[in-house]
Amino acid sequence: MWKVALALAGVLELTTAADTAVKVKWLEGAPKVNTGTTFGLPWARGEHLANATSFTASSGELQSWVTAYWPDGTIKWTGHAVPASEGTTDSYTVTASGPGNSTYSHLKRQTTNSSSIQVTDSSDEVVVNTGKITASFPKTGNLLVSSIKTSSGKTVGKNGRLILKSQSGVPEEGDASDINYFSFASRIYNATVSEENTVRALVTVQGIHQAESGSHKDWLPFTLRFYLYANSDAIRTVHTIVYDGEAKSDFISGLGIRFDVPLADEKLFDRHVRIAGTEGGILHEAVQGITGLRRDPGEAVRTAQYDGEKTPANSTWDTKTSTRLQWIPTWNDYRLTQLSADGFNIKKRTKVGQSWLKIPGGTRAGGLAYLGGATVGGLAVGLRDFWKKYPTSLDISNAATDDGSITIWLYSPSAEPMDLRPYHDGLGEDTYAKQLDALEITYEDYEDRYNTPYGIARTNEIFIYAFDSTPSADTLSALTNHTNEPPVLVADPEYIKKTRALGSYWNVAGAASNSSTEGPTIESHLDFLIQFYRNQIEQRRWYGFWDHGDIMHGYDTDRHQWKYDIGGYAWDNSELSPDLFFWNQFLRTGRADVYRLAEAQVRHGGEVDSYHLGNFTGLGTRHGVQHWGDSAKQVRISTPVYRKTFFYLSGGDERTGDLVHEALKAEQAFVLVDARRKVRDPSVIYKPDPTALYLNFGTDWAGVAAAYLLEWERRGPRWEEARDKLLETAKTYPKLKNGFVTGEALYNSEDGSWAPPPTDPNNNGTVVVSHLSAVFGVLETLDQLFEHYPDISKPFVDAWLDYCYYYGASKAEQAARYGKDFGTVNLRQGHARLTAYVANRRNNATLAQRAWNEFLNDNSADELSPDDPWATVKFNGSDVLTPVDEADWITTNAAALYGLGGLELLALT
Repeated sequence: MWKVALALAGVLELTTAADTAVKVKWLEGAPKVNTGTTFGLPWARGEHLANATSFTASSGELQSWVTAYWPDGTIKWTGHAVPASEGTTDSYTVTASGPGNSTYSHLKRQTTNSSSIQVTDSSDEVVVNTGKITASFPKTGNLLVSSIKTSSGKTVGKNGRLILKSQSGVPEEGDASDINYFSFASRIYNATVSEENTVRALVTVQGIHQAESGSHKDWLPFTLRFYLYANSDAIRTVHTIVYDGEAKSDFISGLGIRFDVPLADEKLFDRHVRIAGTEGGILHEAVQGITGLRRDPGEAVRTAQYDGEKTPANSTWDTKTSTRLQWIPTWNDYRLTQLSADGFNIKKRTKVGQSWLKIPGGTRAGGLAYLGGATVGGLAVGLRDFWKKYPTSLDISNAATDDGSITIWLYSPSAEPMDLRPYHDGLGEDTYAKQLDALEITYEDYEDRYNTPYGIARTNEIFIYAFDSTPSADTLSALTNHTNEPPVLVADPEYIKKTRALGSYWNVAGAASNSSTEGPTIESHLDFLIQFYRNQIEQRRWYGFWDHGDIMHGYDTDRHQWKYDIGGYAWDNSELSPDLFFWNQFLRTGRADVYRLAEAQVRHGGEVDSYHLGNFTGLGTRHGVQHWGDSAKQVRISTPVYRKTFFYLSGGDERTGDLVHEALKAEQAFVLVDARRKVRDPSVIYKPDPTALYLNFGTDWAGVAAAYLLEWERRGPRWEEARDKLLETAKTYPKLKNGFVTGEALYNSEDGSWAPPPTDPNNNGTVVVSHLSAVFGVLETLDQLFEHYPDISKPFVDAWLDYCYYYGASKAEQAARYGKDFGTVNLRQGHARLTAYVANRRNNATLAQRAWNEFLNDNSADELSPDDPWATVKFNGSDVLTPVDEADWITTNAAALYGLGGLELLALT
């Protein structure tokens, strides 16, 4: 039994001790391989005190920690780690034992000790012993992992380091002799290890890439997180880089991680190469092959080599083979290259200077390679989503020498250099007037110097597996599946819903549908939309290093093609919250396919569509041809509400935690980036100031509010500030005469207070209603805030409910309440969920009927109707490049709002 490692000091008023047992199950059934897993669980308010609750699991050992608290000091979310195990069951039961409800004053971290996993943290390195392997992580220098040893004492991997290659130009655009080429090594400037290491240890290494020669500056900062579990011979690695180069002169031409594998004590014919192919396939190769020869060494010898076992003693071989080994070539180097989502090639050579020999390739490689020997052991390294994030490569080098190596290329040096330059030259759009006019035709909001990749990031997952001897092909096949779909443990939707830890605006699928005449139809439509986008991702090949995890925005019915090349109609960048639709559909169904769809969006939207360095830190980029190309930089894209469910279900994914803290920096970015600089009335005098930021409540403040709420829940380093700002907003915002209908007002980022906008300094009341304000997670964030802190200012809640009511009300009602109507409002189907929300909160059945009418009878461009086909049409032949299933009545705006609105109406009405 492991005590949670956070305590509450102060006077405690305890209720009677109670146990809460929660069943967790594997998302995709019991996995063949369990190398250790982290997962999260929610808890209802008032159930369990953080300092007086212990957790046990039916699986045995369990490490537990608090990831979120209710304001009364009871546990809201916990993270848990289970060790590696030889076998798994379909589900486990986690039991929380301890009292609920308390008064508290201070939080203090405690530590626990266990012999399950051993950690040594010295001035020079961190050493972690899982019981199966021991890995050493230097704190300085260029080596990320200096050695990996098995429990038998064999060193099977060493000198783990990052590899970066870049060049200053591209050959086809000029004289190649003018191009400078650079190679970089990793330079570590910080390495730490987690404080609690009973079942899981986390080593975090930060650094930058340093030129091995030449005059290039240090660049491309990185963070690697190494997760090691008790009894596990695997290391899960989360690798993040932030692009801080100049797009016109810093072209990445290779990005990878390399490990050396000691082979000196292994015979050449007992050295094995294994590479994952397709559908569980494995390439069986030896450095010196003894199968298929003109002279047969014997069946036992051949079988041993093919199976990766030590061959029988040479004295047992047929002498016609054993005396001629010197004439059999040794294969020093292997290379698999995946340059598209549809094809990979493999080749090998005897040594540098000799030609490559082609090996039959395939379509989509599994992304895992092994190098080692039958007696000395070896290392397998796998890259998750290998083919989905092409161009990628696997290199095995120097396999015939004393030290071979494996390189996983996250960006393959065999591909064209990575080109992050703008896709057009500005087209003469050198004034705001021209840019706004161009917006009218291509929907692209262009501005010079805003179309920069400086500060975007990419995160990848790499798995490292250590072996005492060459593993079987079946084992490597299972590990390939494990690498690409790491096992996930999750609670049932009914339990998550009951805790209300992720709001009250959604319900379990089927819970309300059977009591609504529209329910079964809407459920089928939600399923249709999920399957449609899953199919479109595959058919349209929405894959690639920067692209995987995003979907497209608008559709060109003439070309039977998504508008990949037309301004703001191309990549979606979370516009109108498809992320929230997918995550809430997962919460209510528990479906694995929905989880994987939403998980990929987390790793894309929070990284590629958002900024992590520079003036735009904390902001994201509006939808466009390039993920970073549009000049609209707003927190509506980087908002943590899109990542929140994953963060908690994953047990507090540390990289996602970084993104929450970066979103808090949007307050600083608001001073540097005026979102309405192009469209503000020239009579309005506005100079950005931290104490008076002119913000929209939905597209600006809501994203920061989502970060505040997460920080408050997590008890992060700024949690008291975050809490106070949210409460100050709740206190001051209702003082705006027209509440949320004011739309835009002055926000003090130093204390969270609001003041009237400069257009209405005397607070006489202004009406500014945008159809975008409520479609980027503000309802969901506010509902979670109300659930988190029921004592929130009632006038603040009422002001929000008024906005929910009047957005869809008649013009006469709007004018009677605010002195003028809202004009023509858009996205009524998406806003129907606001009407449903106020109907639910005020128990108004008539209003609920109005919500359904708005949802079903919008009849505008960005809506989906019951009269739509709800089917796809197959196009093939000369009409299209490749066969596709088309639904030309769908836009992603409409799909996102229908999906989110449909599931919320089913829950709220």
